[in-house]
Amino acid sequence: MNDRIRFVLGALLVVAGLGAYYFFADHALIIRVIALLAGLAAGVAVAWGTLPGQEFRTFAIESWDEAKRVTWPTGRETWQTTGVVFVLVVVVGLFLWLVDLGIVMFVARLMGRSE
Repeated sequence: MNDRIRFVLGALLVVAGLGAYYFFADHALIIRVIALLAGLAAGVAVAWGTLPGQEFRTFAIESWDEAKRVTWPTGRETWQTTGVVFVLVVVVGLFLWLVDLGIVMFVARLMGRSE
């Protein structure tokens, strides 16, 4: 139950920061942004100590480690793949244009028009 209360308190601090952003509408933008960031930071700091916050931290660290192990394509592979995509887009576009043209001609003849 303690974690729920702390999590709700963190959410309320984030909402308070957002409210402060709009409350100080007639002040300089930097003041409004600082108020928003302060509420966000306070809310995250409070929620970080909860069990869901710690689970999220562990998940984020593991996700970052997994992203480091990803094998990214080389520049040449990227350009080749991009070229294949462009060629396929043109081919499919031409095919759909021909199908559309055929349907238009079929419907025109069906309706007795010779265009």
